[in-house]
Amino acid sequence: MSSHYIPHMKIPTLVFPTSAQASRHVALMIESLIRQNNSANRPTVLGLATGSTPVGLYRELIRLHREAGLDFSRVVTFNLDEYYPMAPDDDHSYHRWMHETFFKHVNIQPHNIHIPDGLTPTSEIEEYCSRYEQMIRRAGGIDLQILGIGRSGHIGFNEPGSMRHSRTRVVTLDPVTRRDAAADFFGEENVPHQAITMGVGTILEARKIVIMAFGEHKAAIVRRAVEEDVTDAVSASFLQKHHDTTFILDQAAAGHLTPIRRPWVMGSVRWTPALIRRAVIWLSLTVNKGLLKLSDDDFREHELYELLREHGPAHRIGRRVFDQMMQTICHDPGACTGTDHRDDLVSAALERSDTGHAEMTVDREKPKTAANSGPSTILVFSPHPDDDVISMGGTIIRMVELGHKVHIAYMTSGNIAVFDHDAWRFTDFVCSFNDLFHIDKEHSQAVKERVRHFLTTKKPGQPDSEDVLNIKKLIRETEARAGALAAGVPPEQLVFMDLRFYRTGTIAKAPIHPQDIQDIVNLFQRLQPHQIYVAGEMSDPHGTHRMCANAIFEAVRRVRAEGQRFEVWLYRGAWEEWEPHEIERVVPLSPADLERKKSAIFRHQSQKDKAMFPGGSDRREFWQRAEDRNRNTARLYDQLGLPEFYALEGFVQWRE
Repeated sequence: MSSHYIPHMKIPTLVFPTSAQASRHVALMIESLIRQNNSANRPTVLGLATGSTPVGLYRELIRLHREAGLDFSRVVTFNLDEYYPMAPDDDHSYHRWMHETFFKHVNIQPHNIHIPDGLTPTSEIEEYCSRYEQMIRRAGGIDLQILGIGRSGHIGFNEPGSMRHSRTRVVTLDPVTRRDAAADFFGEENVPHQAITMGVGTILEARKIVIMAFGEHKAAIVRRAVEEDVTDAVSASFLQKHHDTTFILDQAAAGHLTPIRRPWVMGSVRWTPALIRRAVIWLSLTVNKGLLKLSDDDFREHELYELLREHGPAHRIGRRVFDQMMQTICHDPGACTGTDHRDDLVSAALERSDTGHAEMTVDREKPKTAANSGPSTILVFSPHPDDDVISMGGTIIRMVELGHKVHIAYMTSGNIAVFDHDAWRFTDFVCSFNDLFHIDKEHSQAVKERVRHFLTTKKPGQPDSEDVLNIKKLIRETEARAGALAAGVPPEQLVFMDLRFYRTGTIAKAPIHPQDIQDIVNLFQRLQPHQIYVAGEMSDPHGTHRMCANAIFEAVRRVRAEGQRFEVWLYRGAWEEWEPHEIERVVPLSPADLERKKSAIFRHQSQKDKAMFPGGSDRREFWQRAEDRNRNTARLYDQLGLPEFYALEGFVQWRE
């Protein structure tokens, strides 16, 4: 699959299969511009953004500098924004972030770097913002402006309500923006309420603009920006008025665009089995009729006349999709196998029948069983120490009950998500425990005093000490063992990998380390699994799920090249659920299964969910959200006229 432009958008929109490919494309655009200007002895003026979205871009530019000799000595940069007030050496300042992430790794001249000063006195801020605008003009204006987009639709920190002609200024941050930044600051209460930002008018003066968005959590706001009318409620929509702006997306961020979600409304399409399935399920849910009850008029009245003409009548199309969806139901996930074909769940193929109508043949056999006749070895990867039970706890319970051997690999410690008060509570408990049983009291007290001193002097948002990080890591490990045991998996079948990329002690992560991938390869070779399960939740706003998945996929490629074979199934994490047309396997859960799953989730009590999840949630709300997702999937199956279940966990098979 290659990059492609999406038709009928109000802003040119280019979609790539992955965020890494998208970032590489933007890096090559910048490289070309810099080399062209360097050859003409001209400066290149770049407008730069911060956050998780451009990290891949900056890493690729660093690689081009080191390996391809890209010279940044004539580059001049202007950053979009900075929190206010914010010291430049603060752990959370964009000034520090830019230097650590990008500037110190290339040969850019310090005097050519411009970042808003978060310590400008309030009495001087208006004059300072005016000077920032003047510096941009004196540099000759911005050649290429890099942007991200917030969930509120902001570019820079131009929150809803920002005007088309606004200039650099101090703004008050939207509550959604502050919630999304809460994890970076270890709590929403630590997020500044204001920021200095370039204005919309300032941004629109750039000669060329590239705005990047990755992940499902950006899909809804991307659609509003590129499909709906210009409005100050979505400041990114003002880019429709710019003469040279391009949206650069990965597939997930493009998922809500009409040409992708409902391409048949844009004109003639090629009716692949996957697109037929999407369209018919959409129609069934839209008209509130089961798949077997759809009529020809339903298709005609909802812009699906071509589908009806090529593959109808309605009852035939509905029956085919119904048969496909029936085959997704799997009561023994450890024994069922998936399909080897990309285009359709049941290897449907369009063939020409004797009557001249295009037919879709369906394998009506029952789901195949695993090649081995006995119990399967299952390996579940959990990015954090609770994703396993939250997202597929019911399936784990079912596989254990049916005699399959389930191993769970916890890929990161998850220690940055533990409350400080829990770290202190457990420290106090261990010291009291040791005192009670006369165990090494002297060393315990020394550790307790170090932890007490650090926590009592810790500043808001300050990264934890090594002692505290290790304590929090241990807390999450013990919770993971308790949660897995509640699902039936004994401690000896758990692996705590503690991958290196996560060991920064902050939300920002290092790149995947080559040894991380090798560790996964070694695990495959040791366990020889028949199936593995991977968090396919790419909307994780801090990237841990995405990085873990990419590391696993690379490890899978390596062992497959050596002849090892197993199925790879994707589950969804805390942020999204698979849509019904995407689902390739559902595992039915009884009320008792769901209660056991909730019990396993309850074993995880230490995480500060309000900081870690968009919108905030406490632990009780969190299991409720998991239950709601599973029961909603069952309701959707019921709406489609499929068998009624209490709850369902959904999966999609990963294929290279």
